[in-house]
Amino acid sequence: MDNATFTAELDAHRRYLLRVAHLQLRDADLAEDVVQETLVAALSAQAGFTGKSSVKTWLTGILKHKIVDAIRQKQRQPIIQASFDDETDLDDFDPLFKDNGGWAAPPADWGDPENALSRQQFFDIMELCLEKLPPNTARVFMMREVMELESDEICKELTITANNLWVILYRARMALRQCLEQNWFAGQGRG
Repeated sequence: MDNATFTAELDAHRRYLLRVAHLQLRDADLAEDVVQETLVAALSAQAGFTGKSSVKTWLTGILKHKIVDAIRQKQRQPIIQASFDDETDLDDFDPLFKDNGGWAAPPADWGDPENALSRQQFFDIMELCLEKLPPNTARVFMMREVMELESDEICKELTITANNLWVILYRARMALRQCLEQNWFAGQGRG
């Protein structure tokens, strides 16, 4: 791939990278810095890009490492455990379930998820829902589901227990489900 094509490819994915970084870091300036570092690293490693994956996948891998580095830098300032505890109150979800553990009301029919995923509007709503999550909950969700970090790595980085991690992920998934049902799948998003 020639330099001009490669640079155009990088530019095409910049917005996506910035969105992922911002959702993960919750700091616009730091997200911008991390994306810039990612693009500079990609430019300097252009010769190492073999084309075995898409440029977007390759850039996301670089971004993942840059975000982890930024989180490690931030983590040198301890996260207050109470802030995680405040975000992991599962009582909010009790009304969703019957006493036997089944759904009180089954999840709404989400239509054709494949079609929804291909629409930019869906990602805008998903981003809105992620931004509504409490900051630490969103950070954990992004680390696990977007950056695909292993559970033990997340626990180590955030100094939380595995049980706390799974509670936070459960809470994030339930909140995202509710938000997506209200803002996307409840009608006007589908179609």
